[in-house]
Amino acid sequence: MKHYTTTKTAFLLLLSSTFLFLSCKEDKKKATETVTKEKNPPNVVLVITDDQGYEDLACFGSPDIKTPYLDQMAKEGVRLTDFSATQPICSASRASYLTGCYPNRVGIHNALMPDADIGLNPEETTLAEMLKEQGYNTAIYGKWHLGDAPEFMPTNQGFDEYFGIPYSNDMWPNHPQQGPVFNFKPLALYENDKVIDTLNDQSQLTTQITEHAVSFIEKNKENPFFLYVAHPQPHVPLFVSDKFKGKSERGLYGDVIMEIDWSVGQILKTLKEQGIDDNTLVIFTSDNGPWLAYGNHAGSALPFREGKGTSWEGGQRVPFIARFPGELPANKTISTPVMAIDILPTIAKVTNSNLPKKKIDGMNVWDVFKGEETESPHDAFYYYYRVNELHAVRYKDWKLYFPHNYRTMDGQPQGKDGLPGSYKFIDMEKMELYDLATDSSETVNVIDKHPDIVKQITKLADAKRAELGDALTNTEGSENREPGRIKK
Repeated sequence: MKHYTTTKTAFLLLLSSTFLFLSCKEDKKKATETVTKEKNPPNVVLVITDDQGYEDLACFGSPDIKTPYLDQMAKEGVRLTDFSATQPICSASRASYLTGCYPNRVGIHNALMPDADIGLNPEETTLAEMLKEQGYNTAIYGKWHLGDAPEFMPTNQGFDEYFGIPYSNDMWPNHPQQGPVFNFKPLALYENDKVIDTLNDQSQLTTQITEHAVSFIEKNKENPFFLYVAHPQPHVPLFVSDKFKGKSERGLYGDVIMEIDWSVGQILKTLKEQGIDDNTLVIFTSDNGPWLAYGNHAGSALPFREGKGTSWEGGQRVPFIARFPGELPANKTISTPVMAIDILPTIAKVTNSNLPKKKIDGMNVWDVFKGEETESPHDAFYYYYRVNELHAVRYKDWKLYFPHNYRTMDGQPQGKDGLPGSYKFIDMEKMELYDLATDSSETVNVIDKHPDIVKQITKLADAKRAELGDALTNTEGSENREPGRIKK
């Protein structure tokens, strides 16, 4: 009996010790997992649409387009009401998002055409390359438009994966001005560096881009990643899948926006399902304002003036939402001015990455995103367009325009159902000044009332002209860099 008790006691002690050992081991494993998770750098998802106007989301005032997923994203994050693209056109704008530079600094102007002999210089450090130095896996799905020669394409600019089209979705034989104006070849669909198809129908493209994005997140849930979703829509020609055809009160354009909203919803859902939602910064915005010539196939920039192809607020101020649970406040509206050049250095701050060695123009605005800083770190923002023309400068809430030629649809017959209307061109012969704090629609020129402000902004403009040039004043800049050029 005594021997049995001793044996039983020994067994219980051994069992207790084993349980304690396993418990400690499990606690140590959990602690290690916690430390590892804390040390994992945050993932970054950047979603950029094409030609989407400021008012084209319900949470930015649309009266007839439902965007429940983006509305929810705004409720869970921050909504910037004074965010601007750097230029009101595709290639130039996208160059800024990826380099943190004004596009004319890196030699990218306007929208590059197919078979262009230039592209984003591979010597520039892209957002993808910056993050790859930190061990990130990178992908772009959608529209590239920074040069379609092999050396300028995404897989040679820091992206591990690419699926999409090399330039705008209207650069194809079905363009309404094919023949009289353009002679576009078939629109290629790429998978990495290979053409896998040519597109006659784009109705599945938004779905395919979304499926690639979801798959990439699932594959990389254990690794830090940068996902760049560059939707070709709602740039004309408009295409939508049967899932959303006829669903919007705003017609085909609204259907397209609803499908983009669904796409963002799928990405956010996947982040949650993979358990990485609280370690991912998601940004949603547009490359420039709406292409107003296309009438019912164009978006709305209201309450701002004009749209794509102009330096007025409607051409460059676009919707912007950022979400990062636990890091960014929820349901907060930020009115501090921010520009697309600020995205790269802000992501560098969040991911503890090294900034590019070459000079950039953007600044870290993470404290602005967090609502801890209400002043912009910039002295001014510079509105270049066309080939190095300085059209305007913004200083605080003042925006000074210099004499230039611009286009308008004001008073012109609107385009309809995929056919464009004709712009009227206007010569601004004298400088004009607007107070965006009281007149964001830029309706009242107050230049005669504020000579000191005009003098101060003109001085800033002269300094920027010396740095980056200005074709309107025949000023050659000292810091412009060359784009990549095809070697012949």
